[in-house]
Parts: sequence; structure tokens; C-alpha cells
Amino acid sequence: MPFLGQDWRSPGQSWVKTEEGWKNYSLDDKNSNDSDVSYCKTEDECFQENLRLSVTYDMAAKKRRKDCMNNNAKIPYFHKEKWIYVHKGSTKERHGYCTLGEAFNRLDFCSAIKDNRRFNYVVRLLELIAKSQLPSLSGVAQKNYMNILERVVQKVLGDQQNVRPIKELLQTLYVSLCGLVQDMGKSVLVGNINCWVHRMENILQWQQQLDNIQINRPVSKGMTLTELPASLQLNIMERLSDGRDLVSLGQVTPDLGQLTEDRLLWKRLCQYHFTDRQIRKRLMVSDKGQLEWKNMYFKLCRCYPVREQYSETLQFCTHCHILFWKDTNHPCTANNTESCCKPVSPQGFINLFKF
Repeated sequence: MPFLGQDWRSPGQSWVKTEEGWKNYSLDDKNSNDSDVSYCKTEDECFQENLRLSVTYDMAAKKRRKDCMNNNAKIPYFHKEKWIYVHKGSTKERHGYCTLGEAFNRLDFCSAIKDNRRFNYVVRLLELIAKSQLPSLSGVAQKNYMNILERVVQKVLGDQQNVRPIKELLQTLYVSLCGLVQDMGKSVLVGNINCWVHRMENILQWQQQLDNIQINRPVSKGMTLTELPASLQLNIMERLSDGRDLVSLGQVTPDLGQLTEDRLLWKRLCQYHFTDRQIRKRLMVSDKGQLEWKNMYFKLCRCYPVREQYSETLQFCTHCHILFWKDTNHPCTANNTESCCKPVSPQGFINLFKF
């Protein structure tokens, strides 16, 4: 098969478009037809046309490959690997996913957001990446980040749950992008600025959809929360780890609002999230000489990070350096895998890939 392009390895043959169709001509055939001047002119013109067609074909092929990977792709690709090998060095014998972007691409976060046990963990990880780690991701990882975020928003709109955390995530991401887009051209974000402006418009659209969401009242034939005894209602409130949830619950009915003002409830909440030393530094006493635990809680939240608790997190095996989900059997050769496997918090996930 002769080469179509101008290559030094070409045997001197080329496909030429003529009035009769495509024909294969060699250099000897062209020299033997010098008497046919008109045909030589036609051959040169056809060769130039052939060259233009080949260049056009190459450009069209590149455009098709680019369209398959751009943000307008109808079916984005998601990896579904349950575990990855993590190491900070690269050798000739072993290459692994040693960057945050590669780990974010390879781990199965798309299926994790469908699991209620892992949902809050993934949302917190997305929030931490949006705050400071978005520029460190590769172009593919940044695009994958936006695709996963879109699925998170669609899940919240469908389930009508976890609306507030997603609103906070979108607001954090939008504020970060506003600062990063201003530095375009300084190797901050990968891609065209118009692409990121379009993504910011999508974030504003998602925020508007979450603001306009209508929570449907569930149809239940059993007892409701307001019909339970006050002692059981307080017992349920003690299971809430976020003070904002207590405030929202107290706005449902006046009776629930009175229960959410229980001082013991807020005291346990402060002791759960903060240390005794932190609490002693932020003491607030009322006119009656009593500690205002509710006001202290929100003041402590502004000064210190709250305690994070997740139903299921990623696990890291210190023996084989494998990062995996808890219910996944990773290929570890240790005799006691439970002793060498440690839970990884969202911040620990990011710190794991810092050099």
C-alpha cells in the first residue's frame, strides 16, 4: 500500500484523482507521459486537491476525537476500579497512580454517590478539592470532577435529601472558580476559558434548581415524629450531629421548637465536636449564670472545625499501599489485614498524595 502523504519513505507512488476516478501512478509513469502536457497539468491539480483532502480529513479526525472527550459528550466515561495502588515514587518496574488526579479518576466515585453510606464522604471530598486542590487536577480529572458533581446534583434533586450540603458545595466551587478564572493563562485551570465560563453557568443553574426544589411530604400511615412522646423525640434529636438540623427541626412546630432549646441537648453536641480546652476558651454565661450551650456551639463552629463522622470511608493498607473501599477485597498479602488497614478521611485522602 503506497503512502498517501509526502513521506521520505514513500516508494514514489501516489493516488491521483482523475476524471475517470482514483488511479495509482508512480514517478516513472509521470516521466513517460511528458508529451501529454494537458494530462500532466491535470495530474498536478489533482495532486494538490488530494493533498487538501488529506489535510481536511486529518483535521476532521482530530475534531471527532476531541468531540468524544469534550464536555458535550452525551455519555461521559467513568472508571469503576474498586482499589488502586498508591506510591510516591516511580521506577522502571512499577508505575502507579501517584497523583490526586489519577486517584480521583480511577476510583469508583460514580457508584459511591449512589450509596447513602458513602454519599457524605464523597461530597466532603468534592468540597475540599473545590477549595484548594482543583488546579492540581489534570484536565481529564477536572472534567471528571464536573461530571460527578452533575450526578450528585441530579441525585439530590431526585431524592430531595441532603440539599443544604450540596448548596454549600456549589457555592464553594463557584467562589473558587471566580478567582481561578481571573488567573487564566497562568497554568491555573486546564482548558479554554469559555469552557469554564460555561461550567460556571451550569453551577448557577444547579443552584437555582436547588433553591426552587419543592420537598414532597412523604405518605405514611404510621406514627409521625410529632405524635411520639417527648422523651422519644429528644432521643431522636440526640442522634443529630449538626446543630443546623436541630434549628431546622425546631421550626416545624412550636412543640419541637421548645424541645430543641434543651440545654443538655446542645451541651452534648458541644462535647461531641469539640475538646474541653476549646470549650473553656469560648465560655458564654447568661444573665442567670447558666452556660449558653447553643450560642457556644455556633461560636465554636466558627473558630474550630467540627468532628466529621461517616458511615463508610476509604481504607488504606499500610502493608501493600492499596487504597480501597471498605467492602472491597484488595489483593493484600499480609496475614492480618485488619491491623494494617486504616480509615482515610477526606482530608487524609488529599494529604495522601502530597509530596
